[in-house]
Amino acid sequence: MTQHDRLLIIDFGSQVTQLIARRLRELNVYCEIHPYQNVTEAFLQGFAPKAVILSGGPSSVFAEGAPMPPAGVFDLGVPILGICYGQQVMMHCLGGKVERGHGTAEFGRAYVTPTESRLAILDGWFEDGREQVWMSHGDHVSRIAPGFQVFGTSPNAPFAVTADPARQFYAVQFHPEVHHTPKGAKLYENFVKLAGFKGDWTMGAYREEAIAKIRAQVGDAKVICGLSGGVDSSVAAVLIHEAIGDQLTCVFVDHGLLRQGEAEQVVSMFRDHYNMPLIHADESELFLGALEGVSDPEVKRKTIGRLFIDVFQKHAAEVGGATFLAQGTLYPDVIESVSFSGGPSVTIKSHHNVGGLPEKMGLKLVEPLRELFKDEVRALGRELGLPESFIGRHPFPGPGLAIRCPGEITREKLEILRRADAVYIDQIRKHGLYDEIWQAFVALLPVRTVGVMGDGRTYDYACALRAVTSVDGMTADYYPFSHEFLGETATRIINEVQGINRVTYDITSKPPGTIEWE
Repeated sequence: MTQHDRLLIIDFGSQVTQLIARRLRELNVYCEIHPYQNVTEAFLQGFAPKAVILSGGPSSVFAEGAPMPPAGVFDLGVPILGICYGQQVMMHCLGGKVERGHGTAEFGRAYVTPTESRLAILDGWFEDGREQVWMSHGDHVSRIAPGFQVFGTSPNAPFAVTADPARQFYAVQFHPEVHHTPKGAKLYENFVKLAGFKGDWTMGAYREEAIAKIRAQVGDAKVICGLSGGVDSSVAAVLIHEAIGDQLTCVFVDHGLLRQGEAEQVVSMFRDHYNMPLIHADESELFLGALEGVSDPEVKRKTIGRLFIDVFQKHAAEVGGATFLAQGTLYPDVIESVSFSGGPSVTIKSHHNVGGLPEKMGLKLVEPLRELFKDEVRALGRELGLPESFIGRHPFPGPGLAIRCPGEITREKLEILRRADAVYIDQIRKHGLYDEIWQAFVALLPVRTVGVMGDGRTYDYACALRAVTSVDGMTADYYPFSHEFLGETATRIINEVQGINRVTYDITSKPPGTIEWE
């Protein structure tokens, strides 16, 4: 099996560390993020990175117990790139000096100008004399370490770009991974080229390797897969089916909280098109009965999660003799489940995959996507031949429409919501906007308002339209629909969906961090 060159990202707690990994994956470079406290000398030897990146972070090198890399990282003889706090750590560990702000703190857009010396990692930079970068630092480097030179400065960061070319140590005070450093991707491209990466991390290669790994892990055992109909579980199912055929049985739990026509689409695609063994567990009466009278969103999630486990267990038992459970766990799930601070992670999503099932059923896990980001999963899905209309679908939450229907859930409200959502998505597709938007949906608000339609008085629900754009699924902003689009869509919903007489557009954004949309 191919052994890919590996790049290690040591995480010091920056909110945008995942973006570093994404930039590298876009360059077909395999990398992993590990929190600093897990990176011991023994870990370094076992991981054997071809290069190392030290991330940014909120700490100060002066603070008691400040995050530090193992001393041995600087003795590996591989290229190292320090970013923001990572630069300060490098200087601090290698004999330079870092000082507190004193008027040199910088947050936001800044401009770096080059010194007379040239540096290969900056090839393609400074063609117009200066480069825009994104700064986010309180402390600053006041003296560079022995062997380092200055290659770029900004008004508040005289050591914005420093390097020791002989040892291939590079350090920048800004964040090249964010969108606001326009040529940041070029800097990463130059770094991995200098480090000698071949750029062989492709989804074609991953597919072949994953299939071989699945076969080696599973042997001739049976596998059950919780199929939600979402992109992640679907790609996992198709990949595993390609590896082991009818040893895989999918269990599709239909909790009655799916979008219009969704259950039929899932069954048709997997049972008919892919000819996979599939159990369609229509348990909508059970779920909706348990949710009757429940309005608290967290209670909804936990109720759905608990019932999902019970129902899945009941139907999976029909397979008989299964020893593995397949899940569509992604790399961000893996990263976010590891607390940077070493303390307990904050609960963001209480209904994630099928938590608790492996232990309860005595099953071993098969997670063939756990090294991939969402966009890589989509690329793998295309590699596997899944239709584009399916691959490009907007994310849909595990608890389904239960959390797009704030307040108490009723069958009537769910039906109104399904019809309104179908009209909204149809409008987005008709206007050619679907692929520009990360996620769009209708929420049925727990509010009824008086209105006049024609010559009659109405007392119906209000709904909210939501649409956000995102590059990484971590941060997002609202999609700027035109007034014409919103007017046309509102008119269609009110005319075509009985039960709604008022439509609003929700202008919200999601700042960096892992807060939940729904």
